[in-house]
Amino acid sequence: MSHVFPPFEPEEAQKRPRRLTLRRGQVPVRVLVPNMFTLLGLCAGLTAIRMAIEHRWDVALAAIIFAAFIDGIDGRVARLLKATSEFGAQLDSLADFINFGVAPAVVVFAWALGGQKSLGWIVVLVFAICAALRLARFNVSLGDDQPDWKSNYFVGVPAPAGAIILMLPLYLDGLGVPGVMAVTPLILAYTLGIAFLMVSRIPTYSGKMIGNRVDREYVAPVFVLAALFVAVLVTYPFTTLTVGTLLYLVFIPVSFWTYKKREQAVKAHATAQNGAVERGPSETPDKPEERDQARP
Repeated sequence: MSHVFPPFEPEEAQKRPRRLTLRRGQVPVRVLVPNMFTLLGLCAGLTAIRMAIEHRWDVALAAIIFAAFIDGIDGRVARLLKATSEFGAQLDSLADFINFGVAPAVVVFAWALGGQKSLGWIVVLVFAICAALRLARFNVSLGDDQPDWKSNYFVGVPAPAGAIILMLPLYLDGLGVPGVMAVTPLILAYTLGIAFLMVSRIPTYSGKMIGNRVDREYVAPVFVLAALFVAVLVTYPFTTLTVGTLLYLVFIPVSFWTYKKREQAVKAHATAQNGAVERGPSETPDKPEERDQARP
């Protein structure tokens, strides 16, 4: 049914094709998709807490690993769909605190540190607080301008990695290593050590630059390796997580060394360029007669 009084439009506007526009208050569905991924990861983190209360350790670990996987792809999905937003960033940070600060702390406390009463609770509180501080520092530093090469490094251990490597004692217990539960003091010290790594200034390799572009000839091998990793993780979860955690811990000093080496190289290059600019081509006589002529 046509309007009795149709809206006025100039002739030029009538000739132009109409563009699809959203009514006021409407949000494109593509903007909601990344937030749905984030909420799915949050549900996984909360499920890990419930499974820890019920002493179902394998399901709790699987939920945290799944939350880490979701955290790794929701940002990429947002950038792919051009649906990044401040709301999504804040929601992601809050979900990360639950998934990688609270959930692993509750799992470790219920599994091994509950017998230590207040001491065990204080240690896991320190871990959760360090995770919150780590995430807050990361959010504040998002607007800082840094060289491109620094984008390949995190400052400290990121919260998802901290949550996964924190549960190394559970992986060892799942492998049947004897006496893991008997070394509670070492678990306390290990938890505090991971908490320190998260809030430290130690540069750790992020791998953000990996996966942005893949050559055509490497597409099939990448799919095969990804499928192989998932198959190995599902078939031998404790072995895969143990090996991955140990490799990550060993790689932290390597990341620190490569970062410092690259930083020194950049500083040396900048110093050399500044010196060349200050001297200029006419201020550096090489021949003896040019030096004599340059003297007053």
